[in-house]
Amino acid sequence: MIIKTYFLNHTTILLFLVILIGSCASPEKKKPMNILVLHTDQWRAQAMGYRGDPNVKTPNIDQLARESANIVNAVSGMPVCTPHRASLLTGQRPLTHGLFMNDVQLDTAAVTIAEVLANEGYQTGYIGKWHLDGSGRSAFTPPGARRQGFQYWKALECSHDYNNSAYYSGDSPEKKFWEGYDALAQAKDAQEYMVKHAKDENPFFLFLSWATPHAPYQTAPKEYNDLYDPEDIILRPNVPEEIQDKAKKSLAGYYAHCTALDDMVADILKTLDDLGIRENTVVLFTSDHGDLLGSHNAFKKQQPYEESIRIPMLIDHPDIKSGEYKALINSYDIMPTLLGLTEVDIPKSVEGYDFSKYLKGQSPLPDTVTLITCVQPFGQWNRFDHNGREYRGLVSLRYTYTRDLNGPWQLFDNIKDPYQMNNLVGNPSFSVLQSDMDVLLTKKLKETGDEFLPGMEYVRQWGYPVDKRETVPYRN
Repeated sequence: MIIKTYFLNHTTILLFLVILIGSCASPEKKKPMNILVLHTDQWRAQAMGYRGDPNVKTPNIDQLARESANIVNAVSGMPVCTPHRASLLTGQRPLTHGLFMNDVQLDTAAVTIAEVLANEGYQTGYIGKWHLDGSGRSAFTPPGARRQGFQYWKALECSHDYNNSAYYSGDSPEKKFWEGYDALAQAKDAQEYMVKHAKDENPFFLFLSWATPHAPYQTAPKEYNDLYDPEDIILRPNVPEEIQDKAKKSLAGYYAHCTALDDMVADILKTLDDLGIRENTVVLFTSDHGDLLGSHNAFKKQQPYEESIRIPMLIDHPDIKSGEYKALINSYDIMPTLLGLTEVDIPKSVEGYDFSKYLKGQSPLPDTVTLITCVQPFGQWNRFDHNGREYRGLVSLRYTYTRDLNGPWQLFDNIKDPYQMNNLVGNPSFSVLQSDMDVLLTKKLKETGDEFLPGMEYVRQWGYPVDKRETVPYRN
């Protein structure tokens, strides 16, 4: 009896130890982090209260900037809609994924962040402007490969008719319309999606793609338009006098869209807080490119000026300290960085850099230059009536250098000359700097396999149909 009790006690003890060790070795697995991308269209980095714009009212995004990682040097590597969006989703450069013009289709064989996350068990959703299907701006994008890994779908290829905005929902080819101002309706839909999936076992990846503050500018709700009087707008010094009236009117409407989005950002973040999932969600606020809005006597984008290439980028993550970060995060760096922040393996097809360790304070600032590119000027910046030109360039922590097909084109000291009004190319005092930047650009182009050919050479290689203005025509 004594022997039996002895073995029983030791068996009990061993069983207890096995359970204890097992529980230590296999703790309850933490739910992977949700990802929420708040993506705007044509919102330049300078048009923010937290960036010192004297006109715009963005109190809620300013607060987000104080609470998150503020990527002050974020760059749109090819500052136009479709190329940036394709780079964001694939982590590849435009000459790799092939979308260096608007209104062409992303290869259905591309490996996108939505596909990667879906394979990891994420629920994926897309709301708003798509601009990656190239089958007509109001055409139906059917379920399957052309949605590039997104499951939940309330989107349209492209529309800037903000108060009569169409979309397709789910598997149905029936065209529907957002109620009222589409940016507000899309924000509400995103909130409903988060409410529905907040307690699910699997995390979500939700991409909310607003089409504002892109033109037309005077189309925001009246309460926002009433906030801005064109006569009160303070212009940047690089807006020529002859177009200042047009610039002020455009900016008043542009800022109205910005402030409307600012209110929606507040509502969406409150929803995250109310659901108790803010601490388990990576929030990225950014844009596809900027808008010149009269600076350098131009409007829209594509050009290599600060107002065109610089984009806002705020990353809210519980493991990242708030503050300003100097990293030159480019369009194609966003995908690997988001995957890194959620500890998901990055596919080999990705060319961008994963900045997650840098943002978490686990590695120093990486490469301090990044590439900017115009493969084929088109649309509002074609070579025939808007002096468009192909270029390749480098942006560093201080300088912007660009080369066109004829040689050195622009060199700006962005610290001493923040409005880029003094081109240093050909200035003898900066000949060494110009030479060094040119040598470095040549090295970067070689590393990335970019031969810098005339744009139409690439158009022919990819077989894109262009009109007389060398632009892919779009259909509504």
